[in-house]
Amino acid sequence: MKETDLLTVSEVAGRSGFAASALRYYETEGLISSERTAGNQRRYHRQVLRRLAFIKAARNIGLGLEEVRSELDLLPLGRTPTKADWQRISRDWRGRLDEQIQALERLRDGLDSCIGCGCLSLRRCAISNPGDVMATRGVGGAGFLPPLLRRPI
Repeated sequence: MKETDLLTVSEVAGRSGFAASALRYYETEGLISSERTAGNQRRYHRQVLRRLAFIKAARNIGLGLEEVRSELDLLPLGRTPTKADWQRISRDWRGRLDEQIQALERLRDGLDSCIGCGCLSLRRCAISNPGDVMATRGVGGAGFLPPLLRRPI
C-alpha cells in the first residue's frame, strides 16, 4: 500500500466529522485501527471512513458503544464491507428502529399532558403514579417513558 493511500488524523477528522480525540478514543476501544509512521504518527486506511460513518449512524439511532462494537465485529477484517454485509447489519437495526419509532410516537402523543417523569404535578400523575411509586425506582426521572427513551445519555 502506498503512503498516499493512508489518511492523517486531521484528514479523517475533516472527512468524518469526528474530533481527533474521538478517533483516538474509538481506536483505543478497538472500533477502528491505524498504522504508525516512522515518526509515530497515526495513519488510517480509507476504509476507516466507512466504519466511522457506521458508528455515527449507529449512535444517531441510539445504539450504545457495546452494541456498536458487536455490530462492527460482524464486519470482515481486512476488506471493505460489501452491500451484503451492510444489509445483514441493517436487518438487525430494523426491529430496534421500529421500537424506537413506537416509543417516540407514544411520547409525542402524550407530551402535551405529561412526559412520564413521575413528578406528581399534574392530575394525570395522581393516576399514573399514585403515592409516588416511581420514587422507589431511584434516580433517573422519566420513569414512565418507554425503556428505549430512558437509556443513559
